[in-house]
Amino acid sequence: MNNRNRGKNTGDDVLFGSEKQIDKLKLAVQDMQYLLTRGYAEKAGSELVGNRYRLKTRQIQALRGASASDIQVQNRQMKQRNASDLKDKILYLDGFNVLILLESLLSEAYIFEGLDGCFRDLSGVHGTYKRVNQTLRAIELVGRFFTKNHIHQLIWIFDQPVSNSGRIKQIVLDFAEENKLNWDAELQFSPDKFLAESSAISISSDAWILDHCKEWFNLIGYLIKEEDLPVNLVKTF
Repeated sequence: MNNRNRGKNTGDDVLFGSEKQIDKLKLAVQDMQYLLTRGYAEKAGSELVGNRYRLKTRQIQALRGASASDIQVQNRQMKQRNASDLKDKILYLDGFNVLILLESLLSEAYIFEGLDGCFRDLSGVHGTYKRVNQTLRAIELVGRFFTKNHIHQLIWIFDQPVSNSGRIKQIVLDFAEENKLNWDAELQFSPDKFLAESSAISISSDAWILDHCKEWFNLIGYLIKEEDLPVNLVKTF
């Protein structure tokens, strides 16, 4: 693994590490919420707000992840389920979304809490997934959540077109077998569409999935609280 992790990018402390920059981001999120609520497209809205506050590229990325319209926030909150709702249920987990976010969190990268209460990072797959030092710890945390809440089955969904998706699928299955967990893992060409159309509860922080799925659970928020994880957290509201 060559000591890889998903920690901060060079310059992130300048962009997100001061009260001045965080206050600016909060104002930007307020403006973005106003524009989205009034029908502006995300791209057009983020360009307007980004120009107004002179945001850098990664700040705009954080802005987009944290923002939502009033209706989106209400809709997502209505469909959100509590941990007490999960007993004996089958859950579908957005594999790369959850895994990379947990790896970033464990690597002390900046994590952003959005208007919908979801947590997001600034990492991405970019066509290839590479295992990092925190990968196994992230999977272990999901395992603790699964066991503690007496979930019937957890099915990990990975993007088939992403390089190494088959490898991480096998790592997850091997972990489940070693720890006697009722897990499965699938490769899907369109995982977002698959999760949105499933009747099962989805675990993801992907905005499009949250807007279109039947029900969802905020796993990252749960783990931060229940496992008392140290987080380099930026609250955007």
